[in-house]
Amino acid sequence: MTSKERILAAWNGQPADHVPLTTWCFGLHVPPELRWKKADGRDVPYWNSLRMEHIHALPQPWDLQDDFNRVLAWRSLGVDDLLEVSVPWSADPEVTWQDTMTPASQDRSHPVLVRDYSTPSGPLRHAVRKTSEEYEEGWVVQPDTVQLFEDLNIPRAVEHAVSSPEDVPKIRHLFAPPDAAARAWFDRRMTRVHSFAEERGVPVQAWAAFGMDAVVWLAGAEGAVMMALDAPASFARLMDIVTETDAARVELAASTPGVDMVVQRGWYSGMDFWSPQLLDTFLFPRIAKLASLAHKHAKKYAYVVTTGVDLLGPRLADAGVDVLYFVDPVQDRLSLERARELAENGMCVVGGTNTVSLTSGDKERIRDEVRQAIDVLGPTHRFVLHPVDALLPDTPWQSVEELIAAWRDCR
Repeated sequence: MTSKERILAAWNGQPADHVPLTTWCFGLHVPPELRWKKADGRDVPYWNSLRMEHIHALPQPWDLQDDFNRVLAWRSLGVDDLLEVSVPWSADPEVTWQDTMTPASQDRSHPVLVRDYSTPSGPLRHAVRKTSEEYEEGWVVQPDTVQLFEDLNIPRAVEHAVSSPEDVPKIRHLFAPPDAAARAWFDRRMTRVHSFAEERGVPVQAWAAFGMDAVVWLAGAEGAVMMALDAPASFARLMDIVTETDAARVELAASTPGVDMVVQRGWYSGMDFWSPQLLDTFLFPRIAKLASLAHKHAKKYAYVVTTGVDLLGPRLADAGVDVLYFVDPVQDRLSLERARELAENGMCVVGGTNTVSLTSGDKERIRDEVRQAIDVLGPTHRFVLHPVDALLPDTPWQSVEELIAAWRDCR
């Protein structure tokens, strides 16, 4: 079977020749024999993915050919891979902004990066500390300007983009459905991706929805939760703005030939942030809307959440989610038996082992997690083995080799 045939079988609950093994690379340091060189002769020692294309600043350039090369390198080891496309969004053409920096002072140990927006609904300010710490090789870096969506903004924020309910209407000008230029970009990207995927037999998933992650990026974790509690009407409006643009991105992705599945981020929608009641009110109905758009075009819909899956998994299934990223036995302490119930009820589950286990270098622990996951979840035919949630610059390559060896022994 090809990787596409094997992974689609898992998504659909059909038997395959063996359980697929996939990974996400977020700066994985690889040995010299698996590297390639760019056109300018530079070596590529760290693997990434274009799923991060619009939301992270990578320390080294990573382009579509690098994605293709990573797929081929994993396949040379017998490991399955997917191609991933990040669907763009647009901004109102009337929006302008100015970037400035406030220097460090006695009262402030770091300079502050500021982006002042002018929107048709009024001005908006977004300010974050520029911490300038030493980054080890391979890790994402803080941009030199304030990006609207960026994980590093949240703990460094001086003023979130949405600092009060009055800021909510302005966001629709900054996070708008893809315009003609964005759609043309996506069409060009998918032409190349589809051609490679068809030739090499790999599936394609499109990252097309931010959901609650966008809200936390915009308002901060505490600010988002407090707005949901103290100003629920404004919070619902913010969720509607995000969902409107997400829906346009999902529709674009799902209607494009070559896309096999649409993915929604949900790292900030776990139980570390939200109560089930708040998620039932503000999130799950909107997930159901987006999933139905994908299903209208006969495409699968996936959701990413790493904590609280015991409670959230059945709700996600009810909302129409076909593939759950992730089943994590380590940080979420989710039992494999509970994960099996989710799979037996029709949702493909991805995970079963954790990058923390790989980082530990404990060979017995790695092998035990792989064996247990395949023994318990493999018979459901709705399981993809995957170290949750990504292989990082500090993931030892020897542990990756141990993971692959254990998977081969069990499959």
